[in-house]
Amino acid sequence: MKGNDIRENYLSFFENKKDHLRLKSFSLIPKDDPSLLLIGAGMAPLKPYFTGKVEPPKHRVTTSQKCIRTGDIENVGRTARHHTFFEMLGNFSFGDYFKKEAISWAWEFLTEVLKLDQSRLYVTIYPDDNEAHDYWHKMIGLPENHIYPLSDNFWEIGEGPCGPDSEIFFDQGEEFGTDPENQMGGDGDRFLEIWNLVFSQYDRQKDGSYLPLAKKNIDTGAGLERLAAVLQKKKNNFETDLFFPIIEEASKLSGVSYGQSAEGDVALKVISDHARAITNMIADGILPSNEGRGYVLRRVLRRAVRFGKLLGIQDAFMGQMIDVVIQMMKPAYPELVDKQAFIKKVAGVEEERFHTTLNAGCDLLSDMLEDTKKKQQTILSGDQVFKLYDTYGFPWELTDEIAKEQGLTIDEKGFEAAMAEQKERARAARAKVSAKVATPDTTKLDAKELTTEDKDGETKLLLLGQDGKEIVSAADGTEVTVVLKNNPFHAEGGGQIGDSGTIVGEEGTIQVEDTKKLPDGIVYVIGTVSEGIIREGETVTVTVDRVRREDIARNHTGTHMLQAALRRVLGDQVNQAGSLVLPDRLRFDFTWPEPLSEKQLAAVEQIVNEEILKATPVDIREMPIEEAKKSGAMALFGEKYGDVVRVVSIPGFSKELCGGSHVKNVGEIGSFRLLSEGGIGSGIRRIEAVTGKASYEDMKKDRALLREAAALLKGKPEQLAEKIEKTLAQMKDLERELDSLKQQQAKNELGDLMKDVQEKNGVPFFGAIVHAGNMDELRKAADVAKAKLSGGCFLLGAVCGDKVNLVGMASPEAIKAGVHMGKVISKAAKICCGGGGGKPAVAQAGGKDPSKINESIAEGVKAIAEMIQ
Repeated sequence: MKGNDIRENYLSFFENKKDHLRLKSFSLIPKDDPSLLLIGAGMAPLKPYFTGKVEPPKHRVTTSQKCIRTGDIENVGRTARHHTFFEMLGNFSFGDYFKKEAISWAWEFLTEVLKLDQSRLYVTIYPDDNEAHDYWHKMIGLPENHIYPLSDNFWEIGEGPCGPDSEIFFDQGEEFGTDPENQMGGDGDRFLEIWNLVFSQYDRQKDGSYLPLAKKNIDTGAGLERLAAVLQKKKNNFETDLFFPIIEEASKLSGVSYGQSAEGDVALKVISDHARAITNMIADGILPSNEGRGYVLRRVLRRAVRFGKLLGIQDAFMGQMIDVVIQMMKPAYPELVDKQAFIKKVAGVEEERFHTTLNAGCDLLSDMLEDTKKKQQTILSGDQVFKLYDTYGFPWELTDEIAKEQGLTIDEKGFEAAMAEQKERARAARAKVSAKVATPDTTKLDAKELTTEDKDGETKLLLLGQDGKEIVSAADGTEVTVVLKNNPFHAEGGGQIGDSGTIVGEEGTIQVEDTKKLPDGIVYVIGTVSEGIIREGETVTVTVDRVRREDIARNHTGTHMLQAALRRVLGDQVNQAGSLVLPDRLRFDFTWPEPLSEKQLAAVEQIVNEEILKATPVDIREMPIEEAKKSGAMALFGEKYGDVVRVVSIPGFSKELCGGSHVKNVGEIGSFRLLSEGGIGSGIRRIEAVTGKASYEDMKKDRALLREAAALLKGKPEQLAEKIEKTLAQMKDLERELDSLKQQQAKNELGDLMKDVQEKNGVPFFGAIVHAGNMDELRKAADVAKAKLSGGCFLLGAVCGDKVNLVGMASPEAIKAGVHMGKVISKAAKICCGGGGGKPAVAQAGGKDPSKINESIAEGVKAIAEMIQ
């Protein structure tokens, strides 16, 4: 039975025969679960249903969940079962059925649907779980010698639902071994675990304690890859139809056949496994980076590339692997086809980036390993490992794996110390922030009495601070923080800069420069007393800089429109990675693996401006977060939202969760112009743009530049491209003519200089100073001299600005006579305070003292004469 059929049979069995709701696989990126980096089990995305925090769509659910685990990545390819990516088939009950049904249905599926031999099935149970024992023995009829109580039959992964479990094993036969390791409970391959039934009764807390769940649940997991190996009678998962087509493609590219060698098989297995992980991680929106899940992807991808290199694959090859993976998986995951080009693009960019440093990194690592062995040491230093990581992009785990292949280990603590030191340097550089942003203790304030009504006017100054301490008054020039009873200033957030304005007291004024919000929600302003004295507790008049806020609002709404346009042009793979909304411009960071073309940028700009011309009203309303998400509102990944959220919508164009300032109608934006687009990190691009008056000013500046340039070329702006093209063509013609004249000048010059050619033992040689503007021109002069001087050697020098350039050449006859131009030029360069070298036939050097050029040439000629035998 094929892997795709096993998956479908499982899901259909529970959907149609056991009244389960079939759900699509959840993303590999955990949703609202900070305890997990990646989804590593079938139940992980269902935690809210198990804990009762969220009502499930149905109390019986079945899935085939994509999973990633990399804790033992070094074993992948070296054992029959280890994988980074795998699919977990699962049936789940949220307070509905329990042990009896879970056990009986598992047995029914295995023996009646998959037709497995009952005599080859064994189970383990938790020692105290008498209920499970009785169901297996009395209800199913499993013999006692097929039921094994094991103390580790208690399933948990991080925080959340857990409980005793019962594992189902398949006896693959004595050919897999009969030693103790290949008995039930051993670590051999004979008894293969194919299904785990978890009877969730507890909820594990952060502190490691267990609380009873309000309702008992069932969580099961059957490994698709393992079931495929059993049903297809394969000795390891890699030989099933879920992996082997990828192995065949890698074998074809490398010329290394599967089964040819143990080392080759490991590499082919690694590539087949990692290709599946890479494809699905990128498809779910994970991009290579140096932290978090992005680092996991980078590590997996670079490990695959390294094993490809071990097979002899020199060119980029992950694209071909991804094509095979998608072809195999598209029946169950058709969305992979839609994302195929994007997945290949991301993987290709990362692969190319690693290729540029892989050879140098491997060479350096080889030297490090060799040096460590020569010193009769067994540990590679942490500093060296960090250098490989920092300079060549080698994940430390990959270095560790390669070191282990050589019988060495790495100094992990030393690596971590080097990493921490670098982070501390970066932190210290960021820490140089003015103390004025620190606030005094705000716990004495009642947050419920504070308001943020958007209205200028009188209010009370409740708290005045300086350098993080509360003060009673502040004089002219003092930097302060202020908490107001009613604060109309909008705080910094969501990429938007805080409001500014003025606070006027009875005897003084504060120029408000920024507004921020504390974790407890209290809003405070930052500013400087510009005149007089400000006192804590006094009544003040506050005024928000409304013109500035309007500019911010234009740019914030423009940012939403930019994201919507990018997704239209590039696709839904575009996700926000950061933003900055200022009064004079906006900045938007987003996920994309390569630079945007001029055509794409023009399309984005056009889409935004066309939408602005429609003058669509902006709809802003508050609603429950679940309702907002169902309506299609985009949320910023990783951002924390409350139960009620603010949704900013441009009907038919954009809808996002956002608490910032926005225009009432997109027509107020006026116009939108892109200023720049560039990369700021692996897989992250940045666009800067302007709106409103700033957009008009930018257009005016461009128009003035065009007119100025056109005037310089004696034409009109619309003729500029033609004029520039014509001027460039004329420049190329003149450069060719000049080059020809210089070569003729060099010939004439050398013709005069070569009258002084010396000869020793039949080898002609000379030294001369020529006119050459740079090293390239000097080399051309040397080519002329080489053509003129048959069977000899020479040294040429030229003063280029405040430096000396030297070039020497020797014929085969001169070399045979003992001349080595590399040594000659080294001696000559020392005279003019320089250095250089080269081969016997060709060498070049540079010097810092033009006044010594004559002495340098003389020293070089003397060296030539001494060398000729």
